[in-house]
Amino acid sequence: MSWSKPMPKNPVVAVCGATGVVGREMLLVLAQREFPASRVRALASARSAGTNVPFGDGELVVEEMTPEAFEGVDIALFAAGADVSRAMREAVVAAGAVMIDNSSAFRMEEGVPLVVPEVNPEHLEWHNGVIANPNCSTIQMVVALKPLYDIAPIKRVVVSTYQAASGAGIAAMNELYDQSRQFLDGEELTVSAFAHQIAFNCIPQIDVFLEDGSTKEEWKMMVETKKIMGDNAIEVAPTCVRVPVLRCHAESINVEFELPVSVEEARAAFEAAPGVIFLDDPQTKTYPMPGLLAGTDATYIGRLRKDPTVENGLAFWNVADQIRKGAALNAVQIAEALLPE
Repeated sequence: MSWSKPMPKNPVVAVCGATGVVGREMLLVLAQREFPASRVRALASARSAGTNVPFGDGELVVEEMTPEAFEGVDIALFAAGADVSRAMREAVVAAGAVMIDNSSAFRMEEGVPLVVPEVNPEHLEWHNGVIANPNCSTIQMVVALKPLYDIAPIKRVVVSTYQAASGAGIAAMNELYDQSRQFLDGEELTVSAFAHQIAFNCIPQIDVFLEDGSTKEEWKMMVETKKIMGDNAIEVAPTCVRVPVLRCHAESINVEFELPVSVEEARAAFEAAPGVIFLDDPQTKTYPMPGLLAGTDATYIGRLRKDPTVENGLAFWNVADQIRKGAALNAVQIAEALLPE
């Protein structure tokens, strides 16, 4: 059964977890894209209630997120963590609101669409009150894979991620700042947000380890890609690494196809793809770099070339701001897709 309640042209929007990094970015994106909300409400925990958060040219007073807070809400953008999303799901849906959830709570649940608007907007047609926002590293990868998949079926993807500190939250960003200063000043490093030093280092672990030796972040990329692309035959082999970058994830991606795909075909597909900016000119050393793309909305592609180790293979480099396209922007784009035409 799909959702039958019509969406008003000017819905009431609640941003849940409005004081966090992603929640604040959701408010920023709503204002920047001039989302046609009749009202935007900022919801958070009781301890944040009464504080102010920026919105547009002014501020919103934060309200406590309770089950009763969703009365009159049409769209609830959740950036408050999986436990909160699970706890509030019934109240949100009972109030007639659509939950667009940024956590991992419902991504692999049957009956909950996992949506990237540039890739599978048609999946929104069968939501029943809850829509899941994919993992940040998955989002930017499938935005890049979709135009290639439209040329030829994809057999296998090997991806290594270079994930920014901000993917682990504000405490992780602050730790990168603090450790960088401590390192340069010759002081002992304070290690708290990560298991190891992040400044001037790379950590080949994101999330917990699973029994097969992979991490949960890597598992997410494998299973989410299949669900979003609607193709369980795609094999994904990820290695996820935290790097000392403040914002923007990067990915090195090798794709093996069922049929030949030329570099020229791939380039044309990337240049025509929604949400993609192709930056690739070896002569001028032009390629996407995470340190220069913070605050941008697109998925950037460069270093496109043949992969000579397989019969039908391409390799490329992928960069996107994981707080925007990897979280807040993707959620707002889903909300935009729900609006009546």
